[in-house]
Amino acid sequence: MRKNFLFSLALFGFSVGVAVLWAKFEYDRFNHTPLNVSQEGLQLVIPSGATVRSVATELHQQEALEHPLYLVLLARWQGVARNIKAGEYDIQPATTPPEFLRQIVAGKVKQYSLTLVEGWTFSQVMKAVQNSPHLRQTLGEVTLSEMMKRLGYPEKHPEGRFFPDTYFFPRGTTDVDFLRRAYQLMAEHLAREWENRAAGLPYQSAYEALTLASIVEREAALPEEQALIAGVFARRLQKGMRLQTDPTVIYGLGDRFDGNLRHRDLREDTPYNTYTRSGLPPTPICIPSLGALQATLHPAGGEALYFVARGDGSHYFSTTFEEHRAAVQTYQLGKGKPNGN
Repeated sequence: MRKNFLFSLALFGFSVGVAVLWAKFEYDRFNHTPLNVSQEGLQLVIPSGATVRSVATELHQQEALEHPLYLVLLARWQGVARNIKAGEYDIQPATTPPEFLRQIVAGKVKQYSLTLVEGWTFSQVMKAVQNSPHLRQTLGEVTLSEMMKRLGYPEKHPEGRFFPDTYFFPRGTTDVDFLRRAYQLMAEHLAREWENRAAGLPYQSAYEALTLASIVEREAALPEEQALIAGVFARRLQKGMRLQTDPTVIYGLGDRFDGNLRHRDLREDTPYNTYTRSGLPPTPICIPSLGALQATLHPAGGEALYFVARGDGSHYFSTTFEEHRAAVQTYQLGKGKPNGN
């Protein structure tokens, strides 16, 4: 009788040992076996309120996970079962269950991108935002003043205020959140560059510098000429000369500009016509790059007061009006250009 008991006890112990070894083997196999994901990856949307069990079931239904219960047990063992984040996830090939679990606990959701290009007007910025299929549109047909109020910047004009960059964001980000982020980034760059500006500049505020930087952005096709062009404009402002820059005239014409700037356009007085009005225009005319901002706040020295496009992206800079007229004769006349700067 005692022998039978001892045999049964030994058999039970052996069975438990085998079970433990099998469980450890299965656990190791589960942890090191990647999810069944194709080379293109798997897009998984975890809705708000989802549980680890529902996520595991979804993966099982998509044939990406053989044993959904194992994922649930793993999450509970790690104490993260209640910590998963909703969102859209991009599961790459070779992702193991523990790696996937870390991904959804950390909220590493799939990121989309939208690029705001230097030199764009606010109208172009808004068109890009509205055409993004990954941003959630909430602004609709609101007025500019209402839009800026929703961004948290009432009474601010939007032109030139959004930093040109490539922004990454998860699906469902609102247009307001996206624009606020770009606005804040421009504000940060502008504040820093204004704080470190060169001495003796003819701008009374950071906003005036932003306005001139937008003009420099539109005039300079070559980054290496931005500081040279900024120097010309800074000296003109210091001497009380009009800026006489075509991009401001074009901006003032708005939708009426057909790609051909005429002499009558230069004579048409608008708030942005720097041929008919002195000083800076009332607002920026586009979003300037960081390079244009830096060039405007650290303009190149020298005596040049004029420049004219050569036709290859570069400019010829002149100190006197006589030299400038000769350069216009050389580079502009007969090319459909009404004038040089």
